[in-house]
Amino acid sequence: MKTIEVDVAVIGAGTAGMAAFRAAREAGANAVLIEGGEFGTTCARVGCMPSKLLLAAANGLHDGRALAPRGIEGTHALAADSARVLDYVRRERDYFVSGIIKETEAFPQDAILRGQARFEAPGQLVVGNETRVAAKRVVIATGAAPHIPDELKVFGDRLITSDDLFELRALPKRIAVFGTGPLALELGQALSRLSVEVSMFGKGGSVAALKDTPVREALAASLADEFHLDPDARMEHLSLEDGKPTLRFVSRDGEPRTEQFDLVLAATGRAPNLKPLALENAGIELNDKGVPLFDESTMQCGDSAIFIAGDCDGTRPWLHDAADEGKLAGDSAARFPNVQPVKRKVPFSIVFCEPQVAIVGASYDALDRQMTVTGEVSFETQGRSRVMRENRGLLHVYADAKTGKLRGAEGCGPAMEHLGHLLAWALQLDLTLDDMLELPFYHPVVEEGLRTALKDANSKCYAERAATPPALPSAAGC
Repeated sequence: MKTIEVDVAVIGAGTAGMAAFRAAREAGANAVLIEGGEFGTTCARVGCMPSKLLLAAANGLHDGRALAPRGIEGTHALAADSARVLDYVRRERDYFVSGIIKETEAFPQDAILRGQARFEAPGQLVVGNETRVAAKRVVIATGAAPHIPDELKVFGDRLITSDDLFELRALPKRIAVFGTGPLALELGQALSRLSVEVSMFGKGGSVAALKDTPVREALAASLADEFHLDPDARMEHLSLEDGKPTLRFVSRDGEPRTEQFDLVLAATGRAPNLKPLALENAGIELNDKGVPLFDESTMQCGDSAIFIAGDCDGTRPWLHDAADEGKLAGDSAARFPNVQPVKRKVPFSIVFCEPQVAIVGASYDALDRQMTVTGEVSFETQGRSRVMRENRGLLHVYADAKTGKLRGAEGCGPAMEHLGHLLAWALQLDLTLDDMLELPFYHPVVEEGLRTALKDANSKCYAERAATPPALPSAAGC
């Protein structure tokens, strides 16, 4: 077994790993990039891009069929050729993957190691069965893999994950989707709009990770108009009968039901891909899920020379954060022990179902309710939304009751991918409600709905201040 010595070893060549590798080399470190699987990133291969391609096809069909109320005839004859749709998704997916692969091919090839890495000791890695790497610093960026609950494994080869869906040659007639998170909603709605009969089942009432109950209920009600959605499903028995996944459950109206499906999609989230690393040998502290404890402002694990970035850290499972974390981890590793904390960007996530979902800033559960005002807008009567026939959803913005400073937002509605960006930028710039309301708003646009919510929150701020008596001056000498 040959041994090599490096300044920084980056484990994983996904979005975070490539960013860490580039940052470490740009900082002057001798770095290697280790990958045990395929190049191409989760986003390009099985995540962001293929799911959006499937949604785009599905939404095109849905929009075409929805033209009849506007006086456009012949729209009901539109139909999806599922084999051609899936072929289109794969071809476009492969285009995005090829771009990532070209990027990795441009890296110095003597700095690329292929094989599964594992720790022998802190700073000591074995890659495959051929190479031992003595690394002064290590960046863990191994991503995440689909989580499959044990109870779903009874479905055998009739069970698929999001990693498998895009390799199908034709869509099923009926599918049961387990999970009500972002990917489940995007894929479930896409399949439904492509004429697959979809039944979606969740646990505990969660939908799209929304914490604000009225917003969550508005989203659930809108989606339930398109397909069966039960965010708090009561399953009684799961089995495979005559080769068909069979579900016995209690429906939302309290009636027992037994349904059979062609396939079951496990969309119950992704889990950090850390087990093959033998982290027990790395000399770092792990949480109860086996994920390293780390500082989000540096990505450093304790005071060690090990750093972590991307989906494997179990915090922000979004590509833009993976890229930021990778760059931060790679730069920190290269400069270790001179590690400098940075201010992280505002937490920000989007779900691309319709209505779209945006969650920005402070978690709703973490807000001090007594010190927070909530501004609201319903998109049901919002002008531009009604013109587009997308007038569904609810947006809540949160602000400090005393200062008017924006704290966060949760919403579902049209164009939330754009409204979410405006809110994230405002939060990053520490803007107040007054600051935002001084900015221009064109007419007629969906952004006017955001202005309505901001005005509502601002009026509540002024009412709160008016109702609060001024503080008495403190006595001299106190």
